[in-house]
Amino acid sequence: MSANVTTPVYQGPIEVLLQLVNSHQVDLYEIPLGVLVDDFLAEVATWETRDLGVLSEFLVIASVLVELKSRRLLPGPDDVDPDEELIGWEERDLLLARLLECQAYSSAADAFALLMEQASRSVPRAAGFDPGITFAGPDLLEGVTPDDLAAAFVRATAERPAPVVNLFHVTVDSVTVADAVNDLRRRLSQRGPVTFRELTQHLGSRIEIIVRFLAVLELFKQGQVDIDQGRTFGELEIAWVDGAAPAGAVEQYDEYDG
Repeated sequence: MSANVTTPVYQGPIEVLLQLVNSHQVDLYEIPLGVLVDDFLAEVATWETRDLGVLSEFLVIASVLVELKSRRLLPGPDDVDPDEELIGWEERDLLLARLLECQAYSSAADAFALLMEQASRSVPRAAGFDPGITFAGPDLLEGVTPDDLAAAFVRATAERPAPVVNLFHVTVDSVTVADAVNDLRRRLSQRGPVTFRELTQHLGSRIEIIVRFLAVLELFKQGQVDIDQGRTFGELEIAWVDGAAPAGAVEQYDEYDG
């Protein structure tokens, strides 16, 4: 939350007003400081709770504006550059930032000191083998002759044949939509309505079920079957249309190779 002020030339947060004055975008002479303070006090009177952060921020910035305006209004021995008037406040802000950083580092150092103090209270467990026990690792080259090393080098550097993938066990099923259409035309014309699940329950592969579904869509497009689904994700019911092409008719379709 920030203190909002209203002036004839600006309306908004007071810290933005100070930045505009510093960048010469707002003329300090056009800001009535007395009215600004009175309006802010009237606004504070309407608050249910007092926010000390907002109040202190307003007091600091308002005091800066008062000092700047008083320096410009009151006669002095020498003219002062407006940019030089804010140098002291910029140095104050820089010093305050450094003090906050030092405070953060000091807090971190205190935390590490506390951890080191807590760690110094623990005693590590000292355990191990008796001093007289010695261990000798196995000799990995025991029994290996120079000829064995030469043979291993020859095997490692020998040119290896190109890998060949044996596909003798892979079989490719070829299923066509034309065969599925003829089979469905023959079966559906000789029976009543049937579900798609009943038509495909004897099939063993997914590609056969997909081709059978494409065949059903092809028959529906030709107007030879009706398709009905009572509810969403329900059973798909298929019925032969009376007066459709005879069961023995054969037509040409694009093949779908699985």
